[in-house]
Amino acid sequence: MAKIARVKWAGDMTFIGESPSGHAVVMDSGSSDGGLDHGIRPMEMLLLGAGGCASIDVILMLKKSRQKVTDCWVELEAERAAEHPRVFTKIHMHFVVTGHGVDARHVDRAISLSKEKYCSASAQLGALADITTDFEIRTAD
Repeated sequence: MAKIARVKWAGDMTFIGESPSGHAVVMDSGSSDGGLDHGIRPMEMLLLGAGGCASIDVILMLKKSRQKVTDCWVELEAERAAEHPRVFTKIHMHFVVTGHGVDARHVDRAISLSKEKYCSASAQLGALADITTDFEIRTAD
């Protein structure tokens, strides 16, 4: 049988999420819903999941194309619907890749392939949200 994920109430509006891989994360609601800011909001986790999934894809592809990447991150901006359920309607991912002689064509292709083919989290969120991307390359010191 497959391992399961579990979310357990920890009092107030705080919950502990346990992943099937054995990792845990603290979640809490905002103060307007009685939360005490003990952890990340569930919708923030969705957004971070998409950023993490896409970043893993991008780094894997850049390594395979022998790009000399020394750092990489993605900055995510999102808009949500005004009415419940307050789904994401727009997500923008801005990738920053630092390295030596990094080829923009490889970065562009890696981001495109992640968005269009490989990133399950982006595909899931993209069913309801318009996801856009761009990137910049910085030369490492």
